[in-house]
Amino acid sequence: MRTTAARRLARRTSTGAGVAAALLAATVTGCDSAGPSAGNERGGHSAPRWNTSPASVAAVGDSITRGFDACSVLADCPEVSWATGSDPAVRSLAARLLGEAEVPARSWNYAVTGSRMADLPGQMASAAQHKPGLVTVMVGSNDACRPTASSMTPVEQFRADFARALKDLRTASPASQVYVSSVPDLQRLWEQGKDIPVVRQVWKLGICQSMLADPLSAEAVATARREKVRARVVEYNEVLREVCAADALCRYDGGAVFQYPFGEEQLSRWDWFHPGRDGQARLAELAHRQVTAAAPPG
Repeated sequence: MRTTAARRLARRTSTGAGVAAALLAATVTGCDSAGPSAGNERGGHSAPRWNTSPASVAAVGDSITRGFDACSVLADCPEVSWATGSDPAVRSLAARLLGEAEVPARSWNYAVTGSRMADLPGQMASAAQHKPGLVTVMVGSNDACRPTASSMTPVEQFRADFARALKDLRTASPASQVYVSSVPDLQRLWEQGKDIPVVRQVWKLGICQSMLADPLSAEAVATARREKVRARVVEYNEVLREVCAADALCRYDGGAVFQYPFGEEQLSRWDWFHPGRDGQARLAELAHRQVTAAAPPG
């Protein structure tokens, strides 16, 4: 009996040493981008396992998550928010995860129209007070949508603010999972509305001038400006992917929102730039697919 017990203890001790070694190696070489369940699949170390049925949802971000211009011109419409809305035509992520009846009590929307990445730490702090099962993040469009392309948020500042927001969340609510949406392809949105006269008039009100100014101009300067904005969005998305990958309870959408082919039927009838009800529903669908997947996107 003592010999058997000793053998079992030796096996457990050996296994524990292997886990410790794997954790040390991960610390030295950096975290893998595959997400919280990847450690169990790739040899290894015991990582937090992603819960595909979180018990509550908090949302942070910008005008898209507030449903801006989805119901009326130049106004928020949070009831159609892809993340926490109550509109049955949208079936928000919260509604899909919690059930429509539970959305009012177990979801919170701290997104603010006009927000940039620099605003995320403050929003995250508010969300963390609820110790939510899941926090959704969709921010970055306003960092690229500036009065001029030269005034876009620098990539390293974008990175520092995002990393701080996640770090602060981990301190305040260590078990909260995070779903991070990619920034939409702003150039694709310009392409959808540029040939509609009434849309061009709305864009003159100041919407995303770095991309939408002189929407019909094909001159080299205008083309280069739009390409610069799109390139910055691509850089922002890479930052979102990299920073999220370093957090075991964070999932990036793999570029799903950036790649989605938003068309006229998905966009606001007021500005052809923000998502309308159908666009919000598509965002909810994309998010639900990622959150409930057995493994994160590659």
